[in-house]
Amino acid sequence: MRDGRKVLSSHAKGSSLNRRVTKQRGDMMSKIKVAIVGVGNCASSLVQGVEYYKNAREDQFVPGLMHVNFGGYHIRDIEFVAAFDVDANKVGKDLAEAIFSPPNCTIKFSDVPKLGVEVTKGPVLDGLGRYLKPVVPVDSTQKPAEVAKVLEDAGADVLISYLPVGSYEASRYYAQQAIETGVGYINCIPEFLVSSKEWGKRFEDAKLPCAGDDIKSQVGATILHRMLARLLIDRGVKLEESYQLNIGGNCDFLNMLEEERLSSKRVSKTEAVSSQVPYEVPLRIGPSDYVPFLKDNKVCYIHMRGRKFGDVPLTIDVKLSVEDSPNSAGVVIDAIRAVKLALDRGIGGPLIGVSAYFFKHPPVQMADTEAKKAVEDFIAGKRER
Repeated sequence: MRDGRKVLSSHAKGSSLNRRVTKQRGDMMSKIKVAIVGVGNCASSLVQGVEYYKNAREDQFVPGLMHVNFGGYHIRDIEFVAAFDVDANKVGKDLAEAIFSPPNCTIKFSDVPKLGVEVTKGPVLDGLGRYLKPVVPVDSTQKPAEVAKVLEDAGADVLISYLPVGSYEASRYYAQQAIETGVGYINCIPEFLVSSKEWGKRFEDAKLPCAGDDIKSQVGATILHRMLARLLIDRGVKLEESYQLNIGGNCDFLNMLEEERLSSKRVSKTEAVSSQVPYEVPLRIGPSDYVPFLKDNKVCYIHMRGRKFGDVPLTIDVKLSVEDSPNSAGVVIDAIRAVKLALDRGIGGPLIGVSAYFFKHPPVQMADTEAKKAVEDFIAGKRER
């Protein structure tokens, strides 16, 4: 069923949830045990990044990071304990090897030693769309693992969803597994879970924190477009129309050729920008095409037209080119530590400020300056969520 009620695991027991929550509350300032769903390019950049920054100094600015120390947790405190995928080229491999397996194509910026974490086959459900099926081989003879049991056996604290865009059923399945095993949840894709009242309440009732939906990049198309829109409004310019076109060559862009899987992505990216404008404005935002030779490079074109003093026209045209997956990894590193901090403090439900700063479609949209302050206040304990 599309409300998620038929994706429950038979493994889950109430006593199991209580044991996991008790463990989390008493395991403060230790390792943050992380499980990943979807060992694609974004997961590759995240795993590489934890290794790359493990010795980052806390007493100086470190390029690429927003926080070396986040509420007492250093980046090296992140430990990967489980990973799920359906790709036969990745299932059964050590996570350190799987992150560099095709069709992954993001830049390699760090060697990663063997992690002792074998990629486990998860259920396919609706995770593979029409364009991904030819490039992601699935071993149909291999039975999917019992996800809740894997999470519990691994002692996971946080589960990160890197599922393909359009994975409605799969997203709700894994969110439910997190709830059943007492694990915090981070939704990096544009499926509206954390921003949904229904699922937000489920996590709140389970006394488990969640953050989402749809991860922002460190400096990507959405954050740049938002800041430009806010700049025009703050400087008294009337924005009359704007578009944002994106092209790339990774599996994310290949998958998004299927327009039926793309509706929530367009909503997420559009609302992220329109929320900064206090009136209706024509906007067209979203992925535009798949260009294979670009690989993980994403090219964004932003156009904005408005009127300034004296109704004199103003036009802004911007091109941004970035390696797509590393661009989100530094944000996810902070989101992981935020969710663990909430677990330590016994906070359940959506993390409002954290989600507003790190995600495109949070439960509550804020201006980025306001959201940044909310995150700093959360770290300092001045704000509950």
